[in-house]
This record gives sequence, structure tokens and C-alpha cells, in this order.
Amino acid sequence: MGSNLKQEEITHQVIGAAYQVYNTLGFGFLESVYKRAIIIESGKKGLCVEAEKPLKVFYDGQIVGDFYIDLLVNGEVIVELKSIQSLKKEHEVQLVNYLNGLQKEIGLLINFGPTGLEVRRKFRKFKVTR
Repeated sequence: MGSNLKQEEITHQVIGAAYQVYNTLGFGFLESVYKRAIIIESGKKGLCVEAEKPLKVFYDGQIVGDFYIDLLVNGEVIVELKSIQSLKKEHEVQLVNYLNGLQKEIGLLINFGPTGLEVRRKFRKFKVTR
């Protein structure tokens, strides 16, 4: 399995892992708890998950800051986790910035909210320049 999975298959498996975690833990924990649980569930599915993947932010060719994405799955899919009342537009913008910064095509925004699991997919297409 591993990195040979297509992005769509990876996202389905991550979402399945998130539902398993939510069904077991429910709402009310810190993001870090959900992150660790998703890593465990994703590992059971044969996915390779990197937590706290660093992202350097550049301005005018110089590094101006560092961010850390919650999860990078199979080197392909960025996963940003939240444990809040509801997702807002700025959370989606944050994920898009991460997609742009790491030049990845697909990301998941997953909220372990009080009324259930909330999942949003974001897509970006990058052209290869020569």
C-alpha cells in the first residue's frame, strides 16, 4: 500500500480514520489528542503519517517564518485538524496557504466539533515548469 495509493484513496482512508476517532472520543478534547488518535488509526490502514511537518515561509527570497502543518499523509495529502465550534473561512484559507507552501494538490480540513465531524477538501493544481 503506502505511497502507491492515489490521493482520493488516501483522503477516504483519512476521513474514515477521523470518523473512527470521533465515534470513539466524541467532542471536547484538544487537537493534540485527536492528532495522536488519527495517527494511530491511519497507521492501522497502512498510511504513512508525518506529524508537525515544518513549512518555511518566504518573503522576497528570505525566510520570514515557520509553520507546522498538523499531518502529512503518504507525502501527498495535508491534513489540518481543529476542535472548535465550527469551521470558518479563515481555516480554509490556512489550509490553502499550506497547500501552496508545500506545493501539494489536496488537503483535508477536519473539525472534531460539538455536533459531529466536519470535513472539507481543498484542491490546488500546480504546473510543472521547466
